[in-house]
Amino acid sequence: MTPLADRVKVLREHGQPKKYHHSHIGWNARMDGLQGAVLRIKLRHLDEANARRRSHAAKYGQLLAGLRQVTLPSEAPEHRHVYHVYPIQCNHNRRDEIIAEMGERGVGCAIHYPIPVHLQEAYRSLGHSEGSFPVAERLARQVLSLPMFPELTNQQLEKVAAELKAVVTAKE
Repeated sequence: MTPLADRVKVLREHGQPKKYHHSHIGWNARMDGLQGAVLRIKLRHLDEANARRRSHAAKYGQLLAGLRQVTLPSEAPEHRHVYHVYPIQCNHNRRDEIIAEMGERGVGCAIHYPIPVHLQEAYRSLGHSEGSFPVAERLARQVLSLPMFPELTNQQLEKVAAELKAVVTAKE
């Protein structure tokens, strides 16, 4: 590929030459006709899907209440979160181990945004380095996302919660 083609490819991937590594400020604008047709239908159900996500988040909150090994997300009273993801903070720096053990138990968890923005190459010109934003850096090492999508069943939510409880309390 030409250097221009390489750069355009990186820009269309949110400025990522490699997943989660941003060398440039980019975007993602790749919707095709089929995706547009599906979105046109799905948008009719957006309010219902968001309500189901909120309900799932409340259920996770109930099921995981009091689990001191993790910090659950909180919601400001004046805002309504749609819970695109359900991030929890692992309080003992065992996040990667917890993800692996959850996977072994049939529960997929994910890491979203493992590299803080200020440490991305795309923002190097701002002059920040490791230690500039210690809270963001700590959270990038400790946060994982539990399964969250509108179609989750109560049984699935209960399984996720039970497996998480088992995993985080096993090494105490």
